[in-house]
Amino acid sequence: MADILTPALGESVSEATVAKWTKKAGDAVKKDELLVELETDKVSLEVVAPADGVLAEITAGEGDTVTAGAVLGKVTEGGAAAPSKDAPKAEKAEAKADKPAKSGGKAETIDLTTPVMGESVAEGSMGAWLKKAGDAVKKDEVLVEIETDKVAVEVSSPADGVLAEITAEQGASVTPGQVIGKVAVGEGAAASAPSATPANAGSAQVADKGGDAPHLSPSVQRIVAENNLDPKAIEGSGKDGRILKGDALAAAEAPKAAPAPASAPAAASAPRATGPREERVKMTRLRQTIARRLKESQNTAAQLTTFNEVDMSAVMALRSAYKDSFEKRHGVKLGFMSLFTKAVVAALKEIPAVNAEIDGTDIIYKNHYDIGVAVGTEKGLVVPVLRDADQLSLAEIEKGIAALGKAARDGDLTLDQLQGGTFTITNGGIYGSLMSTPILNMPQSGILGMHNIVQRPVAVNGEVKIRPMMYLALSYDHRIVDGKEAVTFLVRIKENLEDPQRFLLDL
Repeated sequence: MADILTPALGESVSEATVAKWTKKAGDAVKKDELLVELETDKVSLEVVAPADGVLAEITAGEGDTVTAGAVLGKVTEGGAAAPSKDAPKAEKAEAKADKPAKSGGKAETIDLTTPVMGESVAEGSMGAWLKKAGDAVKKDEVLVEIETDKVAVEVSSPADGVLAEITAEQGASVTPGQVIGKVAVGEGAAASAPSATPANAGSAQVADKGGDAPHLSPSVQRIVAENNLDPKAIEGSGKDGRILKGDALAAAEAPKAAPAPASAPAAASAPRATGPREERVKMTRLRQTIARRLKESQNTAAQLTTFNEVDMSAVMALRSAYKDSFEKRHGVKLGFMSLFTKAVVAALKEIPAVNAEIDGTDIIYKNHYDIGVAVGTEKGLVVPVLRDADQLSLAEIEKGIAALGKAARDGDLTLDQLQGGTFTITNGGIYGSLMSTPILNMPQSGILGMHNIVQRPVAVNGEVKIRPMMYLALSYDHRIVDGKEAVTFLVRIKENLEDPQRFLLDL
C-alpha cells in the first residue's frame, strides 16, 4: 500500500485545496498518472500515482484543505482490478498477521521525528499530545501538532502499535529531524506498555470531550480565539469526536443564527451589517496571503525607506538610439527593466548587506543575484524570480522578465519561480505612481521602488533645465542594513543609470 502525499507547497504557502480527483476509489492507476489536482493561493499542483495498482482509498475529498505531507489517498500496489470494499481491511488484517512472524514476538520501536517545516523555518513549538504514553495508536493517526511561525504541522503515527515514549513535551522547542517520541510495534508492543489496551485508546480525547471543554490542537485554539467560538458548540469530525481545523473554520464561517448573550469582545468581532449600496465579497486566498505576508513583514523587520531621484535622459537616449536594432537582433524590445536590473546587480555587489538576510542571530550573505520582479495580475500581486541576473545579458533579462510576466498573468507560474529571490524590484511607474514606500518581501532585506518618469525643472551646471526625472525608493531592513549602506546603494543605482556605460563596462 503506497500513500499519495501532498507535495511541498513552496515558500509562504501553508495549505492547499483539493480541486479535482481524476480517478475514483477502485479504479486501476499507472505510476506517474495524474490522480488529483491541488490549488494553492499562488499555483495549481498535480499529484500523480506513486506506483502501478488500484486507487484503494481517497482520504481527502474535493474541497478539503490539506497541508504539505498530508495523505490524500492510498494506492494498492500491483492491483489489476477494482478491489472490493473489504479489500483494504483484508490487507490490513493480513499485514497484522505477518507482524508477529517478522518481529519474532519482540516489540520494535520507531522514532517519531519532527518533520521539515518549510523553507527558512528552523524550529517549532510542541502542541498538546493527543495520546499519552501507553496508549494504542493506529497508522497515520495524528499524535501531536507542532506550531511554527508560518504553519501548524501534524505528526502522525508511522504504524499500528503503542505510543511507547514521549521525549518532547507540550511547549518544548524542537528542530527538524529531532526525535519527539517512540512508537512500539509488533507482538510485544502491548507488553512494553502495560497501560495500552484497546479500551483506553483515545481516552484522552473521550475524557476531554466529556469534560468542561474538548481538547483543542494549537491551530484550532487559534481559530477559536480569533473568532470567539464556543468549542463545546463545534461538532468534531475527527477520531473520537476530536475537533479538526476544518471543523473550526467551518464554524467560524457559519452564520451566527442565535449568538450567545453578547459580551463586548464578541459583539466587536461580529461582521457589521452592509448598507443598501454596499457589497460584501470574501477575500480570495491569494489576497488573504498577500495581506498576511505584508503584515508579517511590517511586524518582523525594522523597515525604513530612503529616496533619491535619477535623471533618465541618458537611459532614454540609449534606448531610443538602439531600440530598433536591439529588437531586430534579439527579437525583444529594449525596456527600462533590463537596465535597472543591471544597475541593481552592480550596486548589490558593492553593498552585499542589501542582498543578505537574517536567520536567527546569523546573517546569510548570498553570492548569487536572483531578482524578484513584482507583477500585478487580476488576482493580486505576485513576485516571480529571475535567476542569476548577474550572468544574463540585457536581451536575456528582457526575455526572462517578459516570460515571467506572461506566466503570472496566465496563472502558469510554478512554485520554483516564486521562491528564493534575494532582492525585489517593483515598478509602480507603469500605473502612474510618483512616489511610494514599498514593503519588504521577507526574508529579503531590500526592495527597490521605481516610479513614473516626469518632466521636471532641475538645476544643471547652474542652469534650469527640463529633464525626465524618476524618484527611486529603497525600503530596507535596518537590522542588517545601515543608513550609510542604503544611501550608498541608491547613489550607485543613480550613477549607473545616469551614466549607463559604467555598468555596461563593469566600472
